[in-house]
Amino acid sequence: MGEIVFRGLCLAAVVLPVVSLLALLAAVAAEGIGRLDADFVMRFPSRIASAAGILPALVGSVVLVLLTMLIAVPVSVGSALYLEEYGKRGRFAGVIEVNITNLAGVPSVIYGLLGLEIFVRFLSLRQSLIAGALTLSLLVMPVIITASRESIRMVPQALREAALGMGATRWSMVRSVVLPMAAPGMITGSILALSRAFGESAPLIIVGAATFITFLPDGVMSSYSTLPIQIFNWVSRPQEAFQANAAAGIVVLLAAVLCLNAVAVLVRHRLQRPRI
Repeated sequence: MGEIVFRGLCLAAVVLPVVSLLALLAAVAAEGIGRLDADFVMRFPSRIASAAGILPALVGSVVLVLLTMLIAVPVSVGSALYLEEYGKRGRFAGVIEVNITNLAGVPSVIYGLLGLEIFVRFLSLRQSLIAGALTLSLLVMPVIITASRESIRMVPQALREAALGMGATRWSMVRSVVLPMAAPGMITGSILALSRAFGESAPLIIVGAATFITFLPDGVMSSYSTLPIQIFNWVSRPQEAFQANAAAGIVVLLAAVLCLNAVAVLVRHRLQRPRI
């Protein structure tokens, strides 16, 4: 009897959140579906709800995530390789591991405060794309480092020893053996971390992302907005028409995040297929 009750509680704990989420998504989609069209995607924001669009916010999100990828992924993968393949096992390495694990769980608003002090004020980058990208890079790097290290650890030690035994240098072994085998996990972890960055708003609000912008960014020092910031702007307005715009923006944001997650799954599946 107790086992049946336990299974029922576990099933309810899984089903109820999923049903609630689906109901919420259905309500948002029903409210915003009337605004979803090509004009909504290609128009600039406006103070008139029926004429407002998301083009600057969508372009800003894409450019911001691309910059974040260019900054965070090489540094994170390089750090993971150093810690796993070159770093000595000792107290210092242990301290670094603990800090990386802890940083992965720090609230995103803390990274926003850090980015505000270092990039916006100390380095005088102002409220620019590069300041936002550097802030998001700090946010996603612990996640990418952790995922990359786990992927590197999955490579059998025997393959490393075989490569070294055949006369390969350590870097040749890492480049030819470790990286190809760890690549699926590294790429998947990186894409999932970047999909999180795509939906972030708290750190970008702190570092000065614009809530209303009527032009496209023209460089890394340009002002910018993002989809979450634009949605936040519409939600904060009392007019019902802007609430429909916010719902449509949420649908676009969810679709973009789901596409990134689907890409991560497909890339991992393709890279893990055995080659004949």
